Amino acid sequence: MTRGCVLVFAAACAALLPAAAIDRKDVEFARPGGKPLLLDLHVPDGAGPFPAAILVHGGGFDQGSRSTNVRPLFEPLAGAGFAWFSIDYRMGPEFHLPQAIEDVNTAIKWVKANAKTYHVDPNKVVLAGESAGGYLVNYVGTHETPATRLAAVVDIYGGTDYEALAIERRDHPERFNMASIQRHMANGGGIRFFGVDQLDAAGLAKLHEISPLYAVHRGMPPFLCIHGNKDDQVAYSQSPLMCAAMKKVGAPCEIITIEGGGHGMGNWKAPEMQHWKPEMIAWLKRTLQLK
Repeated sequence: MTRGCVLVFAAACAALLPAAAIDRKDVEFARPGGKPLLLDLHVPDGAGPFPAAILVHGGGFDQGSRSTNVRPLFEPLAGAGFAWFSIDYRMGPEFHLPQAIEDVNTAIKWVKANAKTYHVDPNKVVLAGESAGGYLVNYVGTHETPATRLAAVVDIYGGTDYEALAIERRDHPERFNMASIQRHMANGGGIRFFGVDQLDAAGLAKLHEISPLYAVHRGMPPFLCIHGNKDDQVAYSQSPLMCAAMKKVGAPCEIITIEGGGHGMGNWKAPEMQHWKPEMIAWLKRTLQLK
């Protein structure tokens, strides 16, 4: 066999081999105002195209990390054949809501633009977030554009009606971990991230304006809400409110309730609380019509 034939044969064999899994950290997806925004990613082995999940961490809008807060999602998504992209976004006190929303939208566009590179199906992109990140995915999911169209949204104990939530925190502080909530506010997170310092008429109007609940509309992507019913930072009632509003306009929404679950996936350690992982994957496969 000539050298040329050997090279052709080797190339043909390589093309038949399944692509290796891809794991990368610190990939820059945007640089707004000179500030690099990074993501970590995992792509399963194989040719794809794979469904993809963009993960948005929580942390009160002023803290949190793409490598820690959403870590409980990595294994179940990868095990189900999803590529995942865990992203940074700009946070308080330096930045505010419009910048964070812009960053999440930029990440969606980046994943779609790089779909071939990472063997992703651009029509099966899911946005998932927890806590502050849950609010951000709720907002983006209710304000999508053709460029940021999503196949589904997974909201993990994110706020949906910040006006009602702020009033409940004010009137019933005994239901909440107010020390944590006030600590975030002191650092430019919490409602200050939305440009609200006081719960006067103007402040409540602003919280109403930025609440995803009031942007629910027919044709929006399906939502899955995952929430512990003993949450002491984002009241569990926020998730049923969202699903009721969505169902009223004919938009699909389901809730996975963690009985006795507090705030934070990392705290759901009891065996009876682990059902959310297979149930989330089953919902995603059903919603995205995956095999």
